Amino acid sequence: MSRVSSQATLADSFLADLEDLSDNEATLLDEAEEGDKDEDEDDEMADIEALNYDDLDTVAKLQKSQRYRDIMEKVEEALGKGLEASKRSSVMEDDPEYELIVDCNTLSADIENEIIIIHNFIRDRYRLKFPELESLVLHPIDYARVVKKIGNEMDLTLVDLEGLLPSATIMVVSVTASTTTGKPLSEENLQKTLEACDRALALDDAKKKVLDFVESRMGYIAPNLSAIVGTAVAAKLMGVAGGLIALSKMPACNVQTLGAKKKTLAGFSTASASVHTGFVLQTEVVQSTPPALKTRCCRLVAGKATLAARVDATKGDPTGKTGRDLREEIRKKIEKWQEPPPPKQPKPLPVPDSDPKKKRGGRRLRKMKERYALTDMRKLANRMRFGVAEESSLGDGLGEGYGMLGQAGSGKLRVSMGQNKLAAKAAKKFKEKSYGSSGATSGLTSSLAFTPVQGIELTNPQTHAALLGSGTQSTYFSETGTFSKIKRI
Repeated sequence: MSRVSSQATLADSFLADLEDLSDNEATLLDEAEEGDKDEDEDDEMADIEALNYDDLDTVAKLQKSQRYRDIMEKVEEALGKGLEASKRSSVMEDDPEYELIVDCNTLSADIENEIIIIHNFIRDRYRLKFPELESLVLHPIDYARVVKKIGNEMDLTLVDLEGLLPSATIMVVSVTASTTTGKPLSEENLQKTLEACDRALALDDAKKKVLDFVESRMGYIAPNLSAIVGTAVAAKLMGVAGGLIALSKMPACNVQTLGAKKKTLAGFSTASASVHTGFVLQTEVVQSTPPALKTRCCRLVAGKATLAARVDATKGDPTGKTGRDLREEIRKKIEKWQEPPPPKQPKPLPVPDSDPKKKRGGRRLRKMKERYALTDMRKLANRMRFGVAEESSLGDGLGEGYGMLGQAGSGKLRVSMGQNKLAAKAAKKFKEKSYGSSGATSGLTSSLAFTPVQGIELTNPQTHAALLGSGTQSTYFSETGTFSKIKRI
């Protein structure tokens, strides 16, 4: 009993431990799930806050960053001493100015993204006042300038938009504003919208300064590459590749895809989407090419740009003449592609006195020649004797001439034509066919005779032939043969 009770107590203790473990695991799982839910809720709340922002500083933080301020100070300082920099023949990669160019490339991309964020902020605020404006003015900077100019004015005839938009767009905006359903903004929303417009315009000015600095220095860093793709595209290519030497080591197929962005087409066709094209597509040469040749032109420009980058990396031609020669070669090739195809040349006729072509022979051709061969009569009609006049159908040489037909041996016009091989072969086949007795001396050979008295009668053909005899006895001069008289009807 003691052993049984001890075993029972051990089993109960194990079960209790298992229950405790399961309870602990359940609580741990519940805590983990609650933690995940809390994190998801925090992420959702962050997304909602990002969507429903009221303050522009919470989403547009570039202008207040230290990196932006440092780069812009260096750019303004470098632009201030532009004449001194222009006297330098080349810029090495370890030069701080070269590093500044690479930083400017990165900053220009950040400025573009920041402008898009600010544009969305302005559009969401100003949609209450003029909802149709965002579909009429698509460029973010133009939109910001128009919004700042219009403000809270409902009558656009009092607002002068000349110089901000094309005249046709100004007309459409004025007509649409007269029928809009929007309402004036509150003072707070209007103030936030105008501040956002000022920020967007300030970022656009900073981007222009950065591009001006990069373009002014790219002529000394990579003169040949800049001669082909332009200074702005050359700076972007170097910035993405990580420098001029890194760009020179890349193959042309990779240079073509530098700066390419994966686009979500949302179910639309890929026919108009430019695939495997990056910054090279922005060059002036490619943009001036017809759409059907743009992909081919991108491939050509990327190959020549790679060669120019290798020349610049080795300092082979500081004057940029190699790049200009390559650009001229690209231009000539594009013009060659656009030339119309050569006209189809007329095919000359064969020489009249040339040898006749060898024709295929054979049984069918021989039969055809025999069937359409010249008869002896036609041969004589086509032939004339020397010094003897031919006879004609109308006499005195008039009408159709008979040639040697009247002068043949018999003096007749008709000439007996010998049997040709084809007719002889057909007669031979006809003769070989048996339409009665074969003439064999077999015991089974017999013939049927039809008599008016007995009808069908079996007779021996050999006996009948022996009675008739042979030669002249079986013809008209035989003893038994008589002349028959034919009655005329």
